Amino acid sequence: MGALRTPREKWVEEGLRALATGGVDAVRVEALAKALGVTKGGFYGYFADRGELLAEMLDTWERESVDTVLDRIEHEGGDALDKVRLAGQLTFTGDRLLPIDLAVRDWARRDPQVADRLRRVDNRRMQLLRDAIGTFCADPDEVEARSLLAFCMAIGNHFLAADHPGRTRDEVKARASALLLSGGGKPESRYRR
Repeated sequence: MGALRTPREKWVEEGLRALATGGVDAVRVEALAKALGVTKGGFYGYFADRGELLAEMLDTWERESVDTVLDRIEHEGGDALDKVRLAGQLTFTGDRLLPIDLAVRDWARRDPQVADRLRRVDNRRMQLLRDAIGTFCADPDEVEARSLLAFCMAIGNHFLAADHPGRTRDEVKARASALLLSGGGKPESRYRR
């Protein structure tokens, strides 16, 4: 009986972990094999080359960060604004999707094909925001501006090092979210920390 092969999904998962922690240059077959505790020969039973692995990693990221998120928010229910808030929480907080998303954004700066993929993902995310904001705002220009600001806040918050005198970052984010996603400017108590 031959040795058990490391499943294809494990290679993809380890590749995503390497991407999230070290960027695309850290996704190397030898390093992945070492992290998995196997020889690199098993890799070639699943993938023709590193490029095929990278493509599958992007497929997995897109599926998890858009399709799975959209399925989850539909399952959870609520109105359009509840759904967009949950989508943001699932995508831009936590240990899984956020680090991968940020690494893909960095990778896209140097690879036009990855930039095209990121654009497709971001366009789907922006449409979710447009749909939600369009439930209370009739001006298409304002819908687009609020959607852009909300998306930039979700991503940019992870790069901003500024202090907020007299307030926590969570308080300021809740207020900004309320301004963008309701127009009222008062955060709902369930989104406060």
